[in-house]
Amino acid sequence: MFGQSAKKKLREFRKHLLHLAHVNDDIISDVSKKKIDEIIIEAGSINAGDAACVEKFFDKANERVLKVFPRKSFQTLRDYLDIFAVAFMVAFGIRALFLQPFKIPTSSMQPTLFGIHYIEKDTLPKLPAPLDYALFSAERAKLTVEKPGSLDDGFRVYDTMLLFTKTKFSIADVNYVLPGTREKVEEYCIKGRTVFKEGETLCDGWLSLGDHLFVDRFSHHFTDLRRGDVIVFNTEGITYGPQRLADRGYYYIKRLIALPGDTVSLKNGMVYITPKGAKSERPITEFNKTFEKIYSFNGGYHGHLNVKGTPYLSTQESSFTVPDDSYFAMGDNSNASFDSRYWGFVPRTNIVGKGFFIFWPFSRRWGVVDTKGPLQGKTDSSFSAMSRQ
Repeated sequence: MFGQSAKKKLREFRKHLLHLAHVNDDIISDVSKKKIDEIIIEAGSINAGDAACVEKFFDKANERVLKVFPRKSFQTLRDYLDIFAVAFMVAFGIRALFLQPFKIPTSSMQPTLFGIHYIEKDTLPKLPAPLDYALFSAERAKLTVEKPGSLDDGFRVYDTMLLFTKTKFSIADVNYVLPGTREKVEEYCIKGRTVFKEGETLCDGWLSLGDHLFVDRFSHHFTDLRRGDVIVFNTEGITYGPQRLADRGYYYIKRLIALPGDTVSLKNGMVYITPKGAKSERPITEFNKTFEKIYSFNGGYHGHLNVKGTPYLSTQESSFTVPDDSYFAMGDNSNASFDSRYWGFVPRTNIVGKGFFIFWPFSRRWGVVDTKGPLQGKTDSSFSAMSRQ
């Protein structure tokens, strides 16, 4: 009876040592490996029927094993770090295969998606400064002129520990610092002016870092892309004249307008599509209801525009057919979007995925991409609705 129990115990002991030797193979010395091999061989030669011999072996064997694999005070911490490492790798696997975080770089998709933009003061709730940033990716942008005079030469742009870039400048020798690049500060605060009066409030709101979203990298491999999908693609191989698009930015996000084989025209602010094999054109709103908000002329939406001098859709008479394995894409903010009207088609192989979920900031757009309707209020020539979203 004892022989059977001891035999099993010795077998399990050898199995455990073999496992330890395997998982630690890259961190123990050749001398230690030799000592473990000797213990394993000795365990196999023990007479399992001799109780005293077996007990004596285990007494010495445990000490010998501990010399090779001593107990470490931080073993539990190491185990947790191993778990975190595995979780980290799984997260990166999910990122590589299914979801990829993406930051909206520009205003070309407003008001569906926002890049870095100025927000009016009364748009956000009153919260302590850290919460403004944590919830709405926003930093206070307020400037009241302290001394009358002219805008001095020289802007200094620098980065902070957070994600915001700051710009320092002076009016009548008084220094001011605002969030954003020089171009952004000039856009929301300076507005082309050079002379200012004392007490003028040039800006009183926030600058938001814009929308951060997850891109669905998976589904478009199994279901066809549709007109109206918000797509992310890389710009490799796409050019605008002599310029490589990748020099301006490697990833773009736009709305898919036309599929391979579609014939496209733009007349009176409306895109028309003649699908491959069809005999007549139809307004794009008939293909996907999401286009209805773009042509609602509410909340900043203003349809699509011809741009004089561009290779595609420059006039109401121009039309073209999308090549095979390619797409035509435009931004929702049509008058401020550098899109397929300028540089042409997106190859199918460049598609990264579809916009899926806005995870930050917690604005009215938070949630599944492109599911929010426009704000009420007609879009005017200044697109004032933009700074209230």
